[in-house]
Amino acid sequence: MKPIRAAIVGCGRIADLHQLGYQGREDAVIAAVCDTNQSLAKKRAKSWGVEKVYTDYAQVLEDKEIDLVELLTPHHLHCPMTVQAAAAGKHISVQKPMALSAAEADAMISAADKAGVILRVYENFVYYAPAVRARQMIEAGEIGDVRAVRLHVSTGTADTSWDVPLSAWLWRMNEKQCGGGPLVFDHGYHLFSVAYYLGGPVERVYAWIDKTPLQQTAGLLHIDAPAVIMFQYKAERSYGVLDIEHTPKMRIYSQYYADDDRIEVIGEKGILFINRYTARTVDLPELMLFKDGKTTPIPVEGVEWHDSFIAATRDCFEKIQAGQQPRLDGPTGKAVLQFALAALQSAAQGREIRPAEVE
Repeated sequence: MKPIRAAIVGCGRIADLHQLGYQGREDAVIAAVCDTNQSLAKKRAKSWGVEKVYTDYAQVLEDKEIDLVELLTPHHLHCPMTVQAAAAGKHISVQKPMALSAAEADAMISAADKAGVILRVYENFVYYAPAVRARQMIEAGEIGDVRAVRLHVSTGTADTSWDVPLSAWLWRMNEKQCGGGPLVFDHGYHLFSVAYYLGGPVERVYAWIDKTPLQQTAGLLHIDAPAVIMFQYKAERSYGVLDIEHTPKMRIYSQYYADDDRIEVIGEKGILFINRYTARTVDLPELMLFKDGKTTPIPVEGVEWHDSFIAATRDCFEKIQAGQQPRLDGPTGKAVLQFALAALQSAAQGREIRPAEVE
């Protein structure tokens, strides 16, 4: 079978994790890289053994050898770049969040459907092995009907984490480019996706989002935390809560971002605990089950954060080869986007918001 030839568009830090899924594969290759920063694009191409280097996205779309574009660009570019790729007959994997509005998401879905190409949202958190195993256990009835999903995020500081300069984060502070704050909308989108993945569609949302001055900017810029987001699932008697804290004085071990991400799924018969994502914080197994009065570790392979990127990347081109939809297809990505936007709108308006009504 002919391998899928992909172009990685946007060569920032996260691109290093996206390319891992192509290593050692015969069904897909990175055929080109594209970034407006030519030196950065050349650096990535040399590191990954890629021959084609572009600085203009139009050149990628004109390249008839490219089958798939991976869009790792700022959020405000997702919609126009996706629509253009679909028109050029390319399959699209677009980084989360897929767009800035439900209307943009509709335009992206429509463009992909019209062109007959696959559109999927790249969201590695729902490919993290403990979360995948947790969903399997939920579907098998291991903990009974889900009554609540609790999700937690707090930032921290780690000597071992990625060194990401403030300049690389500035566009995330610009709501016209990011669509919301860096914690609730950008990073928080991971948790909205997992909440949807484990509990299903959401009926209504109520949120409080505070602001904390950033010391690195002498208080000129603010981070969107602390925040608490409550939600009710469409499933009967099923609820959820997401709390987000900015705690830079907390020491955390991480090879990547120093974020503490943990999840509990409370069912009628038991509780599932996902104790790790990006960082190692609590000294507990990655996945645990409490049931019948006992807490039991659930063995899972592939528990490093980069393993979820490998799984997400490989699922994309495996589904393309099979003519199937990957996890988090366009409509699912739109539903998660409306969930996240409902939280932003609720905090801004001080009232309950129904995701299905978010435009």
